[in-house]
Amino acid sequence: MTEGNFVDYTKVHLESGRGGKGSTHLHREKYIDKGGPDGGDGGRGGHIIMRGNKNLWTLYHFKYQRHFKSMQGGNGAKQRRTGLDGEDIYLELPLGTVVRDTETGQIIHEILNDGDETILAEGGMGGKGNWHFKSSTRQTPRYAQPGTDGIALEVTFELKILADVGLVGFPNAGKSTLLSVLTAAKPKIANYEFTTLKPNLGIVEYRDFQTFVIADIPGIIEGAAEGKGIGHRFLRHIERNSTLLFMVPADAKDIAAEYQILLNELRKYNPEMLDKERFVAITKSDMLDDELMTELKEHLDNEGAFDGAPYMFISSINQYNLQQLKDQLWKMLNE
Repeated sequence: MTEGNFVDYTKVHLESGRGGKGSTHLHREKYIDKGGPDGGDGGRGGHIIMRGNKNLWTLYHFKYQRHFKSMQGGNGAKQRRTGLDGEDIYLELPLGTVVRDTETGQIIHEILNDGDETILAEGGMGGKGNWHFKSSTRQTPRYAQPGTDGIALEVTFELKILADVGLVGFPNAGKSTLLSVLTAAKPKIANYEFTTLKPNLGIVEYRDFQTFVIADIPGIIEGAAEGKGIGHRFLRHIERNSTLLFMVPADAKDIAAEYQILLNELRKYNPEMLDKERFVAITKSDMLDDELMTELKEHLDNEGAFDGAPYMFISSINQYNLQQLKDQLWKMLNE
């Protein structure tokens, strides 16, 4: 999937169908001049229904169509025949989509399971036919109910990626390179900041044909929790990851300080994210010789740099410690 095809946020206008009108028909038959009212009820208007679809990974199919209006219910007919219900519209959504009322910001629903269906906008009720209004004093009512209006609603779809491991790091920390080495994903890679502007997903093949999903998410910057830079568009994607892999390059000015900035942005955005399993990968370790790596390790251990979170030196270029990294992540995911 190309970067331009990944859509994770969109607003749509929904309008359910109006209910059909009840019939005012009076029964007429040979030898029966006054058969009484027999007008049927109107059919309900079409619903707008959202449905989870595990085969979708993006909201791209809403990029060019953002207005949906379902059909009106059919009108009632003679012999108490009910009108046809309006045809429902189904909106297929990827798992991990949060649906909000655009006006109030309130969460309406979250799509978590494949095939789950929820009515977003109910169709209007069909009106009752005139036979409902017959009484001992009113033998031939010549009126029926009109159908009720459908519902007009503005909703916002926000996709929060469902992955096992989320990569957290500053721009150019080596996240995309690691993803390309561990998986078959082909993210854009270059030596400048914000190469990745949209999340990328990859499937890591582990031993005995087992797999787990890893997400490369646009790099965080200081102030992201307040919406600076990519801000919330980035941070919401790691809310659903069960394990966070922090990536700090070996050539950072202060590895411990960089880790704390990343941690602080998560804390400000949503403190509950600090309850997730954390692991730290010190990337670009091919730049270090054995002596420098030993000194750096002693320094990090003495400082307690990562607040007790385990860490490992890795290099995507020469694949140093990558198998050990997969072993560690698998262990954390399955404890």
